[in-house]
Amino acid sequence: MGNIEEGLRWLDQAEADVKTAKDCLEDGNYYATTFFSQQAAEKALKGFLYAQGYRALITYSVLELLEESSKIQYEFNRLLDKGKELDRHYIGSRYPNFYPLGAPYNFIQRRLLKGA
Repeated sequence: MGNIEEGLRWLDQAEADVKTAKDCLEDGNYYATTFFSQQAAEKALKGFLYAQGYRALITYSVLELLEESSKIQYEFNRLLDKGKELDRHYIGSRYPNFYPLGAPYNFIQRRLLKGA
């Protein structure tokens, strides 16, 4: 499989994750919305980097992927703060021990989702 095909494969999954995030938002599952939003961004960026010839991208950090992508296209720099915000939800949206008490779904509310 070539670089472009691999990148498109990741982008295809990113688009499915965007749909899932929207579905979760509509259903009021805000913790899942944040997780799938992070996943969509991560996979889209990996798709971009794979298409550029990268291999073995180990990180799950949107911020780190944005920093790497900005070495190729400077415009990615303007998304760094959004990458930080998404990364906050990668673990916190899934694991109960991220918060002092209770489960993540109790802490992530629609009003906390910017632009939702």
